[in-house]
Amino acid sequence: MSPVLEFESKSVERAIQKAIQKLNIPANKLEYDVISHGSTGIFGLVGSKKAKIRVVVPDEPTDRPQEPEIDEIAETERQGVDSIVDEAFGEAPVADILDDDLNLGKKVLQKMVDLITTEASITAQTAKGRILYEVKGGNAAVLIGKRGQTLEAMQYLVEKIINKQNQKRIRVEVDVEGYLQSRRERLESLALRYSAKAKKTGRPLTAGQFNAHDRRIIHLALKEDRDVRTHSVGEGYYRKLKIYPKKKRRRKTNPNSS
Repeated sequence: MSPVLEFESKSVERAIQKAIQKLNIPANKLEYDVISHGSTGIFGLVGSKKAKIRVVVPDEPTDRPQEPEIDEIAETERQGVDSIVDEAFGEAPVADILDDDLNLGKKVLQKMVDLITTEASITAQTAKGRILYEVKGGNAAVLIGKRGQTLEAMQYLVEKIINKQNQKRIRVEVDVEGYLQSRRERLESLALRYSAKAKKTGRPLTAGQFNAHDRRIIHLALKEDRDVRTHSVGEGYYRKLKIYPKKKRRRKTNPNSS
């Protein structure tokens, strides 16, 4: 009897992709049953549950090269995977952005904002294959929320609604009064400080817990620093990020040299 394994991820599709990659078999050979479709919870942040599938492992898996899955890219060491990181976090092919997509997102976001505060307006533009929404006016602190969770929840919902009918993903970014840019600058500064300390002490440092967007900022801030490497630790939405100093190779001395 063939063995059976279970795989979990954010969606059934991702769980299937994980099984394909882990078992090293083509999609048309995969036999599975859906145990749970999962749920996004409140705003996709609270009370979410992973999708789960049960897979029958074939007796003779094919020798198809494995590719890293998006869920695990943040866990991969920086060295040698710069192109993978770029593809997973923003440089992958996206759908053409139509005026209908842009206007739909703006309308949905405006309704959310109006439920939270008053006298807030939204502007929209496209850049690098993304839709960028900027919220101005109203109560910025409430719109952003603790650790940016309210802002992130709105962005998540707008992106889900826009992409409901699109085969390729349209990426969405929602900002409130320049919050994202200021946070990016703080995270980059934090990354440099931790990097310097790790190199000075020769010991790895843990830089708190961050969501995927914030982890990406730190990863990219240090990707050109050849004396350290970054690595995400843990499971779930928020993960710790560790910065490791690289051991320097000692130069061999020539015993015949004077």
